[in-house]
Amino acid sequence: MAKVLDQPRYKCAMAAMQTVHGITRAIPILHSGPGCAEKLERDFGTSGYFSSHIFPCTNISEKEIIFGGEKKLKETIENALKVVDADMYVVLTSCSSEVVGDDAGEIVKSFENSRKPVIYASTPGFKGNNYRGHEWVIDAIIEQYLKPTDKKIKGLVNIWSGVPLHDPFWLGNLRELEKLVAELGLIPNTIFGYGRGIKNIDKIPEAEFNLLVSPWVGIENMKLLKKKFNTPYLHYPVLPVGAFETSKFLRAVGRFAEIDDEKVESIIKSHEEEYYYYIERFADVFLETRVMSKRFVVISDAQYTLALTKFLVNDFGLFPSKQYITDDTPVEYQKNIKDYFKELNDGIEAEVEFCTDGYKIDNEIRHTDFFGYPLILGSSWEKKIAAETKAHYVAISWPVFERLIINSSYVGYSGGLRLLEDIYSVVLTRFN
Repeated sequence: MAKVLDQPRYKCAMAAMQTVHGITRAIPILHSGPGCAEKLERDFGTSGYFSSHIFPCTNISEKEIIFGGEKKLKETIENALKVVDADMYVVLTSCSSEVVGDDAGEIVKSFENSRKPVIYASTPGFKGNNYRGHEWVIDAIIEQYLKPTDKKIKGLVNIWSGVPLHDPFWLGNLRELEKLVAELGLIPNTIFGYGRGIKNIDKIPEAEFNLLVSPWVGIENMKLLKKKFNTPYLHYPVLPVGAFETSKFLRAVGRFAEIDDEKVESIIKSHEEEYYYYIERFADVFLETRVMSKRFVVISDAQYTLALTKFLVNDFGLFPSKQYITDDTPVEYQKNIKDYFKELNDGIEAEVEFCTDGYKIDNEIRHTDFFGYPLILGSSWEKKIAAETKAHYVAISWPVFERLIINSSYVGYSGGLRLLEDIYSVVLTRFN
């Protein structure tokens, strides 16, 4: 029986155009109908050097559905190479072009000697959502663009985390992870955002190791990089927010990179002293502002639900009600992710459910006893249920309609403090 999905938290795989858009001077070429780009990239921060409004597109119609659209795709790529000044062109396929059976891969191969790289990823919506689409674009870069090399740069680390543009904090998070890794004396390499792009993509095979900071998105990419370039990888499943997890993160990276323990501990000590200085300064606010219940709920993808649950329990002493993961996490990763929610301080374990149905989530929250005004961290879809339950509410994941996020981040020591600012800026409004 057909089921209506209320309050979607992800998009179809072709929204991987956002992954391409996150790479400076890379542009997607869409083999799709005319409405896909406009519908899939209605977010803040989608303008810039390129915009979804000017992505080259085959604009396939009934004619191509009947007779095929390979000729039109080839013409669109040829014209894009002539008129669009990009460093990389990434062809993305849609449901309609894949159902027709157009061989986009074969068309793209005919451009292997073009002046700029042209690659392609199969991204129809019926194959998966944009989290998987993101992985398929990275796979395409690895398989079709990168070349093996004997050159290795000592200390160079490729950092991977989050889905560009779909994650509102993607850019700030990457920059903060770069800073943390650089403090250890390593050389961070990321491919997304200002000043990165093709020159950093070219360095990927030269890294000593890859660092994946994500519960599951990107694991298959790391395996492919290891297979193709024999590059080891460290999978750190928790986005480090606040002192407790950030210190664990630095120790884990330090051990993997064989950095002197004393150096790592010295860096941690310096950060923790400053972090707890700020916590102590506002301890009265945290301890005496009792209008907020000790219970909280996070409704987000696996990355944020896990990271914020750990922060609020381990750093801030709150207690988790049932937590919700909304990114349609593949079944093969779900057990490991559930186990991560059992690794909380003081023997606390958080119940977690993988659920994509906003109606069901709202109904469960509505019938949960939070013993006071709860804290709800989620998307703009949660604003209504937050008002209904008189909760303190902060939008932290897509879709976010009521706040502008430019380069903010909740990563690291400073990120944990910023999250507390955001939470208590809401809590304190009850006194006004």
